[in-house]
Amino acid sequence: MSNVTELHATPAAEYLAFTLGQEEYGIDIQKVSEIRSYEAPTRIANAPEFVKGVVNLRGIIVPIVDMRIKFNLGTPTYDQFTVVIILNIGQRVVGMVVDRVSDVTTLLPEQMKAAPDIGGNMNTDHIIGLGTVDERMLILVDIDKLMASADMGLVETTALAA
Repeated sequence: MSNVTELHATPAAEYLAFTLGQEEYGIDIQKVSEIRSYEAPTRIANAPEFVKGVVNLRGIIVPIVDMRIKFNLGTPTYDQFTVVIILNIGQRVVGMVVDRVSDVTTLLPEQMKAAPDIGGNMNTDHIIGLGTVDERMLILVDIDKLMASADMGLVETTALAA
């Protein structure tokens, strides 16, 4: 798996850790522009269920994706801990709803392991691997690949190369 060799060739990396259901995930902190409290977005007709709608962020219309719906992790509940992570991916700005944000975690190459091959028809192309910090395990997500995947369609793959 080429992603793993690339990971081990790099020095320590920082990941924003967040929770969806019972699992903890991590994304490259450099993709994050800000973290905002959740506010109900304006719904868009015929959008996929995981696209909650759009918000106006300082003049930029930002699509809001609920990751709990996207990953089939049950019905989301929105409370005071629910946040929207605003991401800069390629030339797009996208918001990602998560249950809560934990912290920024630095992972050394030896703390990162390859993701196990789950098999079946589950698409795991966006999973880089697993990061371990003491008793915690983070599922490391390549947010660029996830947002550019065919079923998401939020970011053009050509925009990622720019």
